[in-house]
Amino acid sequence: MNKNVLDDTVLVETIMTAMREKKADNIVHINMDKIDTAVCSLFVITSAASTVQVRAIADNIEEKVLEHLKRKMWRRQGDENALWIILDYGSVVVHIFQTECRKYYALEDLWADAEIVKFQEDIA
Repeated sequence: MNKNVLDDTVLVETIMTAMREKKADNIVHINMDKIDTAVCSLFVITSAASTVQVRAIADNIEEKVLEHLKRKMWRRQGDENALWIILDYGSVVVHIFQTECRKYYALEDLWADAEIVKFQEDIA
């Protein structure tokens, strides 16, 4: 496995764990490698019940990735209304939606040809 794929795997695991810590809903990642028009390798998508929770999830991801991986994001957009915040880590782009916005934009349907993997919580 090449270093970039390994780095992205660790990044996605860190992002998904940070999402779970803030009670994010319906976490998935979409492997975009086989999509010719894709702008990144992976999307990580989740939703939250409120704008406060959307911001909290985004803040936690930023904090945990910096703390554990020493990696800064390239860009963050959507804080103005927090209906949809995007965190751009280059090869991995994170989408944090308020629940109704996620239903409306339906990214999973838009990229249905890509491999979509749902986050499974460990069963204790």
